[in-house]
Amino acid sequence: MQSIHIICIGKLKEAFYTEAVKEYSKRLSSHCILTIEELPEVRLSQTPSPTEIRSALQKEAENIQSRIPKGSAIIAMCIEGKTRSSEDFASLLADYGNRGVSRLCFLIGGSFGLDAELKAKADVRLSMSPMTFPHHLARVMLLEQIYRGFQIQLGSKYHK
Repeated sequence: MQSIHIICIGKLKEAFYTEAVKEYSKRLSSHCILTIEELPEVRLSQTPSPTEIRSALQKEAENIQSRIPKGSAIIAMCIEGKTRSSEDFASLLADYGNRGVSRLCFLIGGSFGLDAELKAKADVRLSMSPMTFPHHLARVMLLEQIYRGFQIQLGSKYHK
């Protein structure tokens, strides 16, 4: 069974996001070992400078790197990543499993994304869309797509 570890910057506050994460976590429990780890977002001033943002992203990256499970394939969620269809994403999950990679670690940054060096170290950079979404919603969307990916692999009717 694959182990999927999701590292997120920032804590969920809204009940509707929390409930959606619980629902998809429950659904995924029969397909993988799921761990979601929330790390604190570095506080910035009201109007941060590019230098302040870069520094914050570097601090968050250090924290993220220390939490990535050893032997994991790293998948960074970032707007400049490659977009994939749900079927292609299901194939990506399956390909890792077929190659004996049992640990996948997805990274979701905070409001300013992920540090450039961290993205460069990722095995895959994945974008959900060129549109901008709240990073808390991205977590729900990622969980849904992971669930959908497993359902596609099973040939279930969930994916229409």
